[in-house]
Amino acid sequence: MGEPIADTMKPENKFLIKALLENSDSLQEDIYDDAEQMLGSVPFILRVMARRPEFMIFSALKDFYALRPRSLEPKTAELLAIAAAAASGADKCLKLHMSAAAGAGASEDEILDAIFIAALIGQTRVLASALRTFQEFEGRPK
Repeated sequence: MGEPIADTMKPENKFLIKALLENSDSLQEDIYDDAEQMLGSVPFILRVMARRPEFMIFSALKDFYALRPRSLEPKTAELLAIAAAAASGADKCLKLHMSAAAGAGASEDEILDAIFIAALIGQTRVLASALRTFQEFEGRPK
């Protein structure tokens, strides 16, 4: 199929990305090792995405930087990940990030509080939408 963005990418960027992807096998193994260290296991999605190294490598880099931002301690970032996973119903992610949060020093109480906060926001999301629809229903012509 060729390179989909080859005609629009700056040559120096194309060269850098090509050089990075030429080492995709060792990068994948390093990403697996980093995920194991950071999260306690290698997420299922990384292993499946590895079929497309150009996707997996850049996705993993984004994920690692998002989960370890400069402005937050790892424990705080993991507690946020727990709340997001709980609120979105991502059960496998929730389990993974609970372990990672514990590994980053979060207590069981802190993890539970993150879940309760997520539940509150999730409930509010449901109520806000449903009650607006109910108001429209109430105001309908009868």
